[in-house]
Amino acid sequence: MIPGPTHVGPSVWCVADGRVGILNQTKALAAALAEPERAAKIAHFRSDAQSRDVILQPHGLQLMLRPDLWPVPFAALTADQRQLLSPPWPDVWIAAGRRSIPYARMMRKLSGGKTLIVQTQDPKVSLDRFDLVIPPEHDAVTGPNVFPILGSPVWFSAQRTADAKTSFAHLVKAEGQKVLVSLGGDSRTHTFTEARAAAIEADLRKLSSGRTFWITVSRRTPEAIRSRFRSLAGELGAVFWENEQRDGPNPYVALLSLCDAALVTEDSANMLADPAFFAKPIHIMKLEGASPRFDRLHQGFIAAGAARWFDGDIQTWSYQPIREAARAADEIVRLLLQRHPNR
Repeated sequence: MIPGPTHVGPSVWCVADGRVGILNQTKALAAALAEPERAAKIAHFRSDAQSRDVILQPHGLQLMLRPDLWPVPFAALTADQRQLLSPPWPDVWIAAGRRSIPYARMMRKLSGGKTLIVQTQDPKVSLDRFDLVIPPEHDAVTGPNVFPILGSPVWFSAQRTADAKTSFAHLVKAEGQKVLVSLGGDSRTHTFTEARAAAIEADLRKLSSGRTFWITVSRRTPEAIRSRFRSLAGELGAVFWENEQRDGPNPYVALLSLCDAALVTEDSANMLADPAFFAKPIHIMKLEGASPRFDRLHQGFIAAGAARWFDGDIQTWSYQPIREAARAADEIVRLLLQRHPNR
């Protein structure tokens, strides 16, 4: 690969397997790292590598093994994907997802240990393969190179937020209290049943007077439940967004930044972390199912003053924005300066 122009500041590769939510966690950390107050501390870095996203989708029999036991990780990639792992090597490797793990060790070896290897989530392998592990607190991972955070890393830059508000300026004119309703779906631990959907719908109907609802669904939301809330939005004059094909450009960042409060189903760390970034009062709505891990997640946001269990009413309160990607990025800066002091 022909080197590009010298990169000012550390070069960062965001590595994932193509799942949008997983990739977004790595990009959130990279975006927080690039904020001016951090970028200034590490501006002395010069790199021939360019910052970019690296999507690795390994295949073959090695996937049957634990990711730390793959004998030849390179062989699990297509020729095109192997080209993605070519020098010059990045200063920082930020990866998420278990299928990225074999390549972290490979990158450490290829770069001669010069690349800072960062893994988000719980890798469930020996932690000494990484320079820094950034798991959610509710995973209860411990170790000398572990930096736990509340929820998941999310980042909305000031520019991105301002652009979203401009693009969806009409939302500011919505009447009454503006309430974001974020609906998740089925997972290994929770089920979004028709009974729960009916109960949430009944609550929204009761609370609709003097309020404007902005309803979003996830890729995991069952189709019948999407249809139910799309119909409800039509009746109440609410915003409903499912995807760009049906509903046009995604207003999610504008909804987050402009709402007065958020109702969020309990099944997603991201859906809690997003409104907490903007210090919005979060009301957690029950689904069917539970797990100790998610119990710890919910308790973490409640203890931080960001969330309360939804009891049929919508309240407002204040707390400091929760921006865990910033804390984690500060730790990455610290480790980089440890290796390469700004003299």
